[in-house]
Amino acid sequence: MSRAPRDAATVPTTDAEPPLVLYDADCGFCTRCAAWVERAPFAVRLTSLHETDLPALGIDPDRAYQEMPVLCADGSVRWGHHAWAKILSTGPLPTRILGRVLDSRVMERPAHTVYRLIAQNRHRMPGSDGTCAVSRPVGQE
Repeated sequence: MSRAPRDAATVPTTDAEPPLVLYDADCGFCTRCAAWVERAPFAVRLTSLHETDLPALGIDPDRAYQEMPVLCADGSVRWGHHAWAKILSTGPLPTRILGRVLDSRVMERPAHTVYRLIAQNRHRMPGSDGTCAVSRPVGQE
């Protein structure tokens, strides 16, 4: 797994390409999570929101700074906890199972709630310097 080149996120993905994870490089917590994803055995590409032409990929920039997007090979975008489920689904069997559970209907409300709480408090998470606070609650627009 390698980081996508600076301009790789400006072209659509193909079926052969792994999902593209977009993260806020100005957020210490987000950067630490991206580093963990890069070290773990997940078949994804990583790039910063700042290095990507988000509208060209069909990604709402405002929403992308509120909750993490993952661009899938089919062009669909997964957000928040669904994005994490997609990441987990590209790993070994235990994480694929966890990804399926996280993406299940029964987990929708609790997973969304936990993701929203973490996103709203990411400036308080390990690795953060206070500059990465979400300006408005995730899911409340």
